[in-house]
Amino acid sequence: MNATSIHTLDWVVLFGTLIFIVAYGVWKTRGKQDMEGYLRGGNDSKWWVIGLSIMATQASAITFLSTPGQAFNDGMRFVQFYFGLPIAMIIISIFFLPLYYKAKVYTAYEYLESRFDMKTRMLAAFIFLIQRGLAAGITIYAPSIILSTLLGWPLQATTIVIGVLVIIYTVSGGTKAVTQTQKQQMAVMMGGMIIAGILVITSLPEGVGFKDALNVAGKMGKLNVVNFEFDLTDRYNFWSGVTGAVFLFLSYFGTDQSQVQRYLSGKTLKESRMGLMMNGLLKVPMQFIILFIGAMVFVFYQYNQPPVFFNETVRQEILQSEEYAEEFRGYEIAYEDVFTEKRQLVDELNSAIDQDNETAVLVAQKELNRLEAEGLSIKENAKSLIEEADLESNDKDYVFMRFVMSTMPVGIVGLLFAVIFSAAMSSTSSELNALGSTTTIDFYKRRIKQDGDDEHYLKSSKMFTLGWGVIAIIFASTLSLFENLIQAVNLIGSLFYPIVLGIFVVAFFFKSIRSNAVFISAIISQIIVILVHYLNVQGTAGIFTMGFLWYNAFGCILVVLIGWLLNRLIK
Repeated sequence: MNATSIHTLDWVVLFGTLIFIVAYGVWKTRGKQDMEGYLRGGNDSKWWVIGLSIMATQASAITFLSTPGQAFNDGMRFVQFYFGLPIAMIIISIFFLPLYYKAKVYTAYEYLESRFDMKTRMLAAFIFLIQRGLAAGITIYAPSIILSTLLGWPLQATTIVIGVLVIIYTVSGGTKAVTQTQKQQMAVMMGGMIIAGILVITSLPEGVGFKDALNVAGKMGKLNVVNFEFDLTDRYNFWSGVTGAVFLFLSYFGTDQSQVQRYLSGKTLKESRMGLMMNGLLKVPMQFIILFIGAMVFVFYQYNQPPVFFNETVRQEILQSEEYAEEFRGYEIAYEDVFTEKRQLVDELNSAIDQDNETAVLVAQKELNRLEAEGLSIKENAKSLIEEADLESNDKDYVFMRFVMSTMPVGIVGLLFAVIFSAAMSSTSSELNALGSTTTIDFYKRRIKQDGDDEHYLKSSKMFTLGWGVIAIIFASTLSLFENLIQAVNLIGSLFYPIVLGIFVVAFFFKSIRSNAVFISAIISQIIVILVHYLNVQGTAGIFTMGFLWYNAFGCILVVLIGWLLNRLIK
């Protein structure tokens, strides 16, 4: 299925949703503005609006593109990554929020100057700009690469469309526009995914019920929600979720301006705290639902022939090549043969479960998993051939939308495309808003022009927001796919967030450590974290071998320990 076969109604739903969101954001923030209103939304947001805004900021298009594909390939264990989120929300509500409110800051990094000095504030703000600037490019690029392939649009044009739509209302209305539009965007996102989940289950063959789908998913290892085995090299288990991920969430929600700016717009400290707790309580179920949809898509493809490669555009390209077409067709035929065997075994498995025949269940399960491994081996060979042909070999992020386009009814396809666009716009708008605020408050106003009036800084904020939007579009236009987009975002965060969090932890809890010590410690720790990641990639990290989520705890603790040692040495 491509752009030419998408129904007119789907186009109407897609563009009608996007135009409404942009127009709503501009309309709600019309009239005279000042810096307080532009950067902090007038401090009149209610707790549920703050909660939705926080969730929408984190729920980028990558969430809806990559997460179902993650579950399709690796099961639901990724949900463990979010187990530490409620813990982080409680800590931020108790320790971080009161200090920000008391200091009456526009950005989180202003607080660091009063605690340490200007250079420490600048360092933390600079790390944020680098990390969030990269992430903004990815949050635009993620849907662009998928949508351009599925819809047949040029990648450059898709990137520009998403970027420009976000820039229009973010530059126009600032924080209030971001917050107001995110209410509609969250409604579109969650409504669309709930409908998709229902339709995935109803798309199963007649006679295959929800219980049967759960049996198949469970026996084939896709409902592996919790793993208590302690393993530093494992990215996603219970222990990494309640340790390394807690540090990542503390960094992201507690020190990342794109999130801090969301809850600093609250009417009161209590409203902001309730908004944070709403996010902590609802985010885990939300991710569970999205992962569960991916697991059900996996079950769907146990009853319906899946492609050996989900990126149809690349598949057509390699089939048209004289050098690789014949070998690729051979892999497709072999993959179809494996599916035929699996299809019969799936029925045998469900029959054995219904008859409570444990022996037959174990036999069918073992054979199914053997065939699944055989199918994966064929897929890897097909991907290697695609790489040899110098084509994009990652198809995890295409799993869900390929399923949507081939099975969903008219109108729903357009709605789910609107979900992806809305998610991209919601997270990108928060990022650009925060990048513009930080550049204005922490650099321009503090170091370049200290005597400007309110109107001057308002215009500057808009110009910096626009500038970061253009940079994000340019960066998005130069990216290539990572192994999985959602992992790419978490990796970038895990490289930079722990250092900023370490600075804030020292600021809050280690009053004896002075500015020079923490500044030098932060620089040394950042170099060490990047070096450890490089060694992990090379497979030569030795005792420092760890999944990247552990970098968050490792880097933060490094800043504190090195800062403490340096503080004793530096007089």
